[in-house]
Amino acid sequence: MVIESKIKNLGLPAVNGEEDYVQRVLEQKLSFCEFNELIPAADYIGVTPEFKRVIDTFKVPAGETPAGFEVQLTVSKDRVLRADLKRNISYDKNGVKRPTNLLFSADSANPYEVAPVSGLLANLTCNPGIIYDLFINNPKANVGNKFKTRDEVMTEIGRILGPGCDISVELNDPFGKSDAEILEEAAHFKEILTDYRVVIKVPHTGPVNKDNVGQLLTGDKRLDRRYDAPSTLDAFRGHNLALMLQENGYRINFTLMFDPAQTALALQAKPYFINSFIRHRLMQSQEMANLLAIYEVTGEKKHLEALRSFMLEKDYYAAGEENVDLFAVKEKAEVLLNQRQFYDEEGADGLDGFRHNLRVMRNCNLEDTRLIICSMEGDHNYYDIDRLLASDEFSDMAGKVVLTAEPGYLARFSSSNQVVSYQRRFMNAANGAK
Repeated sequence: MVIESKIKNLGLPAVNGEEDYVQRVLEQKLSFCEFNELIPAADYIGVTPEFKRVIDTFKVPAGETPAGFEVQLTVSKDRVLRADLKRNISYDKNGVKRPTNLLFSADSANPYEVAPVSGLLANLTCNPGIIYDLFINNPKANVGNKFKTRDEVMTEIGRILGPGCDISVELNDPFGKSDAEILEEAAHFKEILTDYRVVIKVPHTGPVNKDNVGQLLTGDKRLDRRYDAPSTLDAFRGHNLALMLQENGYRINFTLMFDPAQTALALQAKPYFINSFIRHRLMQSQEMANLLAIYEVTGEKKHLEALRSFMLEKDYYAAGEENVDLFAVKEKAEVLLNQRQFYDEEGADGLDGFRHNLRVMRNCNLEDTRLIICSMEGDHNYYDIDRLLASDEFSDMAGKVVLTAEPGYLARFSSSNQVVSYQRRFMNAANGAK
């Protein structure tokens, strides 16, 4: 038997002038031990300045605390039990934990598709492509061209999602801007979304820098430097941007993580979110494995040429490497598939990086850092992830995971064929049909 009580049962009077704030936490549960420890320790109950700021910022209805905040209690030297609110998206309103440790997120900047799922989300992620290509400049999505600027979109999404949902917004240009300009951009996001909700998405930069980024925008849009041969300065620009923003008080979503080798280095930047991108990496592994298998059977060089073309297209090779030796291409593909454990259970589902990231995070020293698993597609990714998080090895890590996808993809897994069958029966019965 578990014995519980509530803050109100302590019978403590409220600090003068803080009565309305105190009312919001009186129903908070206390364990039997907490209750017995607090009775002799406190004479009054009040709230912290941060508690007041949160309530006043979001204009929270009377008697409630907002979603996205954990209620924490401390006793001050003057024997006042003070309630504080700490940002924690694992919590729903009134300090109650969300139904599951696994949290859900949406990849979208479309207010119309975010609204139906808003009550289920703890995070939303968007980048310039999602904001401009998929919504603002897409007349089918931006109905009537109602939204014309990124600020208008972000303001509306913030209104829809409310205080309980983090919103990760990506820097428009991580290459050409100075630190001061990037801080100015981040401050603008904070002004729109509040410092409680805004998370700045900082991308890994690899070999791209302010001098060569133009190559991605003109001509054949190919970079002349291979992805695995960046300068040290270029490779760690994203990490240093993340550290700079973090040191200026921003939470960071460190994005563009495709390979597990990126993880430990990414965590040095003290991010709030890191990522595991699933879809494209798995699809590329499958294509490389298929072409290698056909070559092994036929011995025909054209299949290695197809492999080279594919790996050039997917940026495994840089501009100017169109004639790289075919057997060097074959060897590189084989090494990649071996690293990804593609031919065994650990990586055949494309989740080797996700498994690795969970193991690394289990032993890292960043208490608030979570892993976003993203870029899913098809019939298998969601089911495989769902089973993995329910497995004996990883069930304890579900609270460190945020699963994000387009709302329409999540919607696919909210139903079953039997839903239709039973609704047919129920609705016909309700309407008197036989």
